[in-house]
Amino acid sequence: MATAAQALLHTHRRRALDDLTEALADSAHRRGDELLAVLAEEEPSAVCRAVDRWAHDERPARRVAAVAYGLRAAPHVRTEDGRELLRYAALALLARPADCTLHGGALALLVRDPRTRSRHLPQALARFGEGDPQVPASALATALASHPEPVLEAFQARLRRPGPDVGEVLRTLADVTTPALARRVATLVREVVELRPETADHVAAYVERRLEQGLASRAVLLPLVGGLLDGGPPEVRVALTTVLAAPGGAESGPLRHELLGLLLGRERDPAVLVALLCAAADGARHSGEQHTRELVRRAGLLLVRTPDGATRFDQALVELGRRVPGFAPLVARWLTREPEAWAAVVGPSTRRMIENLAGVVRVPA
Repeated sequence: MATAAQALLHTHRRRALDDLTEALADSAHRRGDELLAVLAEEEPSAVCRAVDRWAHDERPARRVAAVAYGLRAAPHVRTEDGRELLRYAALALLARPADCTLHGGALALLVRDPRTRSRHLPQALARFGEGDPQVPASALATALASHPEPVLEAFQARLRRPGPDVGEVLRTLADVTTPALARRVATLVREVVELRPETADHVAAYVERRLEQGLASRAVLLPLVGGLLDGGPPEVRVALTTVLAAPGGAESGPLRHELLGLLLGRERDPAVLVALLCAAADGARHSGEQHTRELVRRAGLLLVRTPDGATRFDQALVELGRRVPGFAPLVARWLTREPEAWAAVVGPSTRRMIENLAGVVRVPA
């Protein structure tokens, strides 16, 4: 019933938007919150009007809503009228000392506004540095072009400190594409992952996001990823390998292939090469058979140079054959078509296990 009502409200929302936003705020229902979030994107002017009303409302819950939906609407506001409403709402909230828990969000709104940014940026940076969740990284990122030094310093300090928001900060920084700023961000990213290797997955996600921006990110990613592949901690190289061997979108293909070539030319750590094998198997359905075969064979040739590596390769191949649908038949087909090419890579017992998993009669030994 709630879903049907949500769809109905969304369909007819233009009939009385101000009444609708008030009714949704009154509902205190999860679906109402979801629809308000949609309206913040699709009808930001109406939500800005609501935020202005709520910021001046004597009911605390309304002022909380003003911050929450002001922050949601702000990235989608394109008119001076909308920015003005958010500006006045934020200033009204700051004028209430008792609402100190809302001041971080109000400052974030003011930092997004070019007219009030310079005055309120120091306070916003201080709040961000203290870990205030209402000052999102995306709000500060809007000030990077005009105030690069203090904003980058704030991001650097936040990333150096353990906390749950590293991923959010790096996702935001991945969208910084101005060449000069992007290079400085890349330096910051390398510094944080070398200082805190446990951020490897977040840094890999940053690389993934930048890869999908295409060759425009090559000047930044080539030295960053190349440097990390050459001397970064093993867990960082594992995380990067998983990203580089993933299928990705069409825009990322050429750069992903180039960086993968760097990896294959340098990497000898069995843990990283097994990660390459796993990523190839997991992405086989989308990467295509030829690409998958090449990655699996290259990983195998590098791993079998040592007894430990050969054992790991066999174990991983069988485990992936069990876990990844369609992978065992794929490998069995390669072994059948090119037995000589795979003879030095896949041992007899592993071949038999692949045969059993694939359900084929025989894989040539």
